[in-house]
Amino acid sequence: MFNKVLVAEDLGSINHGVAHILQERIGTKEILQAQYCDEAFLKFRRSHKDHQPFDLLVTDLSFKDSHRERKLTNGAQLIEAIRSVDPDIKVIVYSMEDRPGKVRALFDEQCIDGYVCKGRYGLNELVQSVTEVYHNKTYVSPHIESAMNKNNVFELRDYDILLLKHLSDGLTQEEIGEYFRKNHISPNSISSIEKRLNKLKYSFKAKNAIHLVAMTKDLGLL
Repeated sequence: MFNKVLVAEDLGSINHGVAHILQERIGTKEILQAQYCDEAFLKFRRSHKDHQPFDLLVTDLSFKDSHRERKLTNGAQLIEAIRSVDPDIKVIVYSMEDRPGKVRALFDEQCIDGYVCKGRYGLNELVQSVTEVYHNKTYVSPHIESAMNKNNVFELRDYDILLLKHLSDGLTQEEIGEYFRKNHISPNSISSIEKRLNKLKYSFKAKNAIHLVAMTKDLGLL
């Protein structure tokens, strides 16, 4: 079983809970905890330099803002930074994020080994995921895996999610375009936004923009 694990989680109670259950149920000998991504990466680099590398990273995706200056602000950036040094380290994400498209992107783009959704059964699923990943298998929380396996799950980009969110808030295409321009989000022209919405409506077989927003919410994509 994994002997040395790095846990990155900004909430102390969850951080300690993860460490405790890994020690009690898995028998992990050494667990280091970090509440900031930069702190986690520093501990990883130090252990790697000392030739005592971590076997497994368990990380959240979202980390709250703090007063300290940060280079790495989220779990995806932490995974990328660690994998640039040690491509073979096993990675399990433990997060509240439950959008199937987002989870699938983590497997496709970040090459994670396991995904556990926080919740009532989260810690038990985390124990199971560690066992599966140790045996070179992948693990996904059952309800997320079920949603991911649906044939009608469409891969939404972050741009699409932001676009649909503003649409669901009642903004017009002109207002969305203005917001995108002010925040340097591209493409931001009215014609580009309209084309993307038409493509999304076609992909989801939605009758109109309201129907599109409702469908993506029902699928857990928004």
